[in-house]
Amino acid sequence: MNAAVATSIFGAFMVVTVALGLLAVRGRGSQGGLTEWSVGGRSLGPVFIWVLMAGESYTSFSYLGAAGWGYNFGAPVLYVLAYLSCGYAVGYVVGPMLWAYARRHDLVGITDMIAHRYASPRLGALVAVLATVCLLPYIQLQITGMGVVVSTISYGAISLNWAYFLGFAVTTGFVVVSGLRGSAWVSVLKDVLVIATLGFLACYVPFHYFGGYGELFRRLTEEKAQWLTFPGHASGGLGESWFITTSLLNSLTVVIFPTTVAGYLSARDADALRRNAIALPFYQVLLLVPILLGMAALFVVPGLTGAGSNLALFELITDSLPAWAVGIIGVAAALSSIVPMAVFMLVIGTMWGRSVLGAVPRLAGRQKLWSQLVVVAAGSLALLLTYTLPNTLVRLSLISYEGMAQLVPMLLLGLLWRRLTLAGALSGLLAGGTAVCWLVFTGRDPLWGVNAGLLALALNVAVALAVTYVMPAPADARPDEEVLAQEALPAG
Repeated sequence: MNAAVATSIFGAFMVVTVALGLLAVRGRGSQGGLTEWSVGGRSLGPVFIWVLMAGESYTSFSYLGAAGWGYNFGAPVLYVLAYLSCGYAVGYVVGPMLWAYARRHDLVGITDMIAHRYASPRLGALVAVLATVCLLPYIQLQITGMGVVVSTISYGAISLNWAYFLGFAVTTGFVVVSGLRGSAWVSVLKDVLVIATLGFLACYVPFHYFGGYGELFRRLTEEKAQWLTFPGHASGGLGESWFITTSLLNSLTVVIFPTTVAGYLSARDADALRRNAIALPFYQVLLLVPILLGMAALFVVPGLTGAGSNLALFELITDSLPAWAVGIIGVAAALSSIVPMAVFMLVIGTMWGRSVLGAVPRLAGRQKLWSQLVVVAAGSLALLLTYTLPNTLVRLSLISYEGMAQLVPMLLLGLLWRRLTLAGALSGLLAGGTAVCWLVFTGRDPLWGVNAGLLALALNVAVALAVTYVMPAPADARPDEEVLAQEALPAG
């Protein structure tokens, strides 16, 4: 009976999700071309920008990984709150700058911007391939996360394999047709459920299991004090230096992450980005809920190990709540996988449709079609690898964020400093990318307590500057407004 109730609620919400995604584009999406499909016609207001940007922080990680890190390590997981909040502060300046540059030159993503800045379509294609390698693991991780959630809330009635396919099918079903606008509409439903369910759990779990926060905190401080200080419990050295350097690196990287940039470029105006950059850090407070409840689970379901620790929060939920409540919370967690998965797939499709396939003259006239086909292909590849070689993309995810960080100098420094040459930017990218792969895959992350990605980024910048000064390029005849981003902060 429990499985039937929870599964019925989940199924009903999935139908609503697809319907919302399709309704979002009614009367406009089929006629809008690539710009409408990929960045919502650059017409989304503050509410839709809010929910799209919030999608960066509320993914399946919020319900699974954050609780799992809280359960296993404790304090080090707070880096998530730190880097997202600092990233929005950086985004207050960077978001409007990228928005203005893309709007001025009719660009739809970071590969477009890089190709335009360096007048090199081939560079845009190369960056699209590299970014795809970094983004594909996130699609696989969202598929896996949704599979775990759905299988758990259905009390095992839906197998992991079917749950994986459902996540892929629902996401592909609306994103191919409605693009970013559909993701924004679904994000509204997701955020309503996220706020409601996390708010409820923040009150329910401590009082149900401990009689209130006082007893929970007393037991944590007396029995699990190691979880409340750095480097945390059995974290392998995730101390203060790691926390600071990881927060710094990720706050720089998140503002140029292709999915974040898609949100920037969909805005109606730059002020919507600034307002959200001010308000969104407050939204991160909710992430404390799964972290704290993950630590609470130490006393209720001790002994979880490996991947099982990611289910710490759902062990509490399925143990104590009625099936209908489990179903609703599961829907919120599932939508927290579907929305970011949709944006990841859409961004990969846009990069390839515009900068790779679209760069071929005889294919350039149908960029939206190629983008939609690549969405299906990218999702299918991630799904196939989830079934057959699940550890392949998971291993790649180790370098995803640190790898994307190596594009920061090429994009941001390049848009602010005209003298940065193509040779310098490429040399820096090669040096930083090589360094981060070597450090991560040889087990040297963190190195001397410092995030390996930040060390690689420092090398990246040093090499880019050295090559630029040693091998100056011929002067670019284009005016500054064609090459550089020149968006200024509002007066006052």
